[in-house]
Parts: sequence; C-alpha cells; structure tokens
Amino acid sequence: MTIPLSPSFRAGDLLFVSGQLGLGDAGLVPGGVVQETRQAIRNVAKVLAAHDAHLSDVVKTTVFLTSMADWPAMNEVYTELFAAPYPARSVVEVTLIGGALVEIEVIAHVPVKPAP
Repeated sequence: MTIPLSPSFRAGDLLFVSGQLGLGDAGLVPGGVVQETRQAIRNVAKVLAAHDAHLSDVVKTTVFLTSMADWPAMNEVYTELFAAPYPARSVVEVTLIGGALVEIEVIAHVPVKPAP
C-alpha cells in the first residue's frame, strides 16, 4: 500500500515536517508517552537534519495526544528537547494509528541558501 505523504515539504523558507510517531527500528518504543515523545522528537530532528536544520529552527509544533492526561509527561520531555524561546505550540487530543500515544508535527524556518 502506498502512503501518500512526504516526510517533509519545503515552501520557500518554511519546512513542514509530517507528524512523527515514537517509532524506533522495531516499532513503537516501549515506555509509554515519555519514551514515545522522546523518540518522536528524535524522528523530527532526523527529518530536519536532512535539510541542514535543527530543533532550534522550529517555529511551530502541533502535538497530538491520545489522552490529555499525558500532557504533563509529554511537556516535561518537550521542555528538555526544545530550548527557550519555545516554538508556538498546539496540543490536541485525538485517536492515533497503531496504538501510538503521541504524534508531533513541526514547521521550521530554514532559509533557502543562495546558489554559489
């Protein structure tokens, strides 16, 4: 089955990163929302790195949680991995695919480098 999405899409100086789950090499990482959040942000960072960008370039995040009761735990990890000034953020409660507890998508400001 073809999944019709790109891991990221550039529009000028903005890089839109598709939602990342807490997937490691063997599927969802064990350890609940804390470990899934940590892995989801690592996965975001990998997509950013492919564009010579970093978490510090992120200007907006959207966090999808299956339970708002997990917000404090997610937020603790989020504040460890994103630095102040923090990106603008929305958090919404949803049903996620494959039993995931958290999904994170971002928009980063990554200026286009002029051609040499």
